[in-house]
Amino acid sequence: MHRYRRGVSGTVLALVLLSALLHAGWSASIKGSLNPLAFNATQTAISVPLCLLGLLGFELGDLSGRVLAFLAATSVAHGLYFYWLSRALEHADLTLAYPIVRSTPALLPLLGIPLLGETPSPLGALGIAIVVGGIWGVQGGGLSWRSLAAPELRFAWLTLLATVGYSLADKAAMTELAGSAWRGPLPPALAWFCLISLGCTPLFLALTLRRVSRAELAASLRRDSGRAAAAFAVSCAGYGLILEAFRSAPASYVVAARQTSVLFAAWIGVAFLGERPNRRRLLGAAASVVGVALISWGG
Repeated sequence: MHRYRRGVSGTVLALVLLSALLHAGWSASIKGSLNPLAFNATQTAISVPLCLLGLLGFELGDLSGRVLAFLAATSVAHGLYFYWLSRALEHADLTLAYPIVRSTPALLPLLGIPLLGETPSPLGALGIAIVVGGIWGVQGGGLSWRSLAAPELRFAWLTLLATVGYSLADKAAMTELAGSAWRGPLPPALAWFCLISLGCTPLFLALTLRRVSRAELAASLRRDSGRAAAAFAVSCAGYGLILEAFRSAPASYVVAARQTSVLFAAWIGVAFLGERPNRRRLLGAAASVVGVALISWGG
């Protein structure tokens, strides 16, 4: 087993926190669109030619069989993630669905130990637990057990499962790539993001076209192309930072620290939507900051 005695470095933590901010902004752009599924399909239409261009000169045959298997797994998980996230944001407020979607650290350490051989230190494990508790506390009284079981949130829970799946696959792939020679024209993290973007497109579009008409897609392309291009750039930068962090830090620590995106989402709500957090939300935010610090120092 890999025991990370030094926790997460300050540089890696900074990358993850920046990624968290970008992800919160990206999710808010989807929620703010008229049709989240059509908006994400517009992002896909923009991303495919850009990713194909970025992979010019890249040889898929340079990847080992194990990495190709991880690519297949993460492509399926990402395709489901984009679809289920879009459906979740269609049916529920961002402040209600987002904490569920970003609760990956509640599940990932349980799977990371047997699948990735990661054993968090006691201090790191405590930090992960505090981050999870803080994230849920940020929501104040908005997440009762009754509301968590509401039918409109089923897509948020499904998105959470997809997030766990692709986090495990991407961590394993980046670990494998870190130990091998790399000959691609792009850095491994950006090349992997492009491969994921292309790999998840068929599944996502197949699911989307069952619910979104061609007329709605055409309208979204005319209306949202600029915002969708900006959202894709944010997504590329944000997930590229996470993949880079995965190369040198344990997945459970990285994903836990990234969940501070919930705090950034709350800040976006206050700054741009006029929301006023209650006392419990402020305590949850403070707890998450403490948890991230413990993750950084853990080991």
